[in-house]
Amino acid sequence: MTLNITADVMEQLTGLAKRAGVEIMKIYNTDFDVEAKADASPVTEADGLAEALITRTILEEISDAYPIVGEEAFSAGDIPDVEGGPFWLVDPLDGTKEFIKRNDEFTVNIALIENNRPALGVVHAPAIDATYWGSVNGAFAETRGSQARTIACRAAAGDGVVVVASRSHRTPEVDQYLANFQVKKEASAGSSLKFCLVAEGRADLYPRMGPTMEWDTAAGHAVVRFAGGTVTTVEGDELTYGKGGFKNPFFIVKGA
Repeated sequence: MTLNITADVMEQLTGLAKRAGVEIMKIYNTDFDVEAKADASPVTEADGLAEALITRTILEEISDAYPIVGEEAFSAGDIPDVEGGPFWLVDPLDGTKEFIKRNDEFTVNIALIENNRPALGVVHAPAIDATYWGSVNGAFAETRGSQARTIACRAAAGDGVVVVASRSHRTPEVDQYLANFQVKKEASAGSSLKFCLVAEGRADLYPRMGPTMEWDTAAGHAVVRFAGGTVTTVEGDELTYGKGGFKNPFFIVKGA
């Protein structure tokens, strides 16, 4: 059994991501506490509240047929067996470091994986009122209350590439990789927004040479995939999901 990914389903999921964003912003606008998880990464009350809302709503209103792998549940030791079948990947607050720095560049990520590939993804950035989503129905964006519009990756111009890189996790390997390109312009962004910049044709290349987990990338990967771009390993193989431990290798996001 596979989920029938209709426009209505995508509307439900984008609405859910926005509802989670509302809960996150309630915390963002307070003097919130920051705690450390077992792996020393930061976590706030917003992470847990948003994941609980997303998990409950998916199971009750969208589909209870597939397991849900959520970042906070995983950290607490709740790790479902996905058995190679469809499953949800949820990062309720991607870019917690950006959240803590209060620079607005954090997102809610919801994705469905089928056959080890992202079949749909929603990325919502509540602080800047931007939502991106992708599925077999296409890739779309909605920013600051605007009507939803179709987005697509672009082909790089002949005078060089526009690169987007991680704001908080840049590594020397990224600089070594970019030495192979004529870089016309470079920008930084937090969370899954980097995928979205490639998907909507504002950047050509996003190299990530550092540790990430599958819930960090799946939703943005879906948006890029259905906007006509690719997300591959450094060796050129498509990034896949359902790997042991849900850890990603280094990867490259490219436009058309």
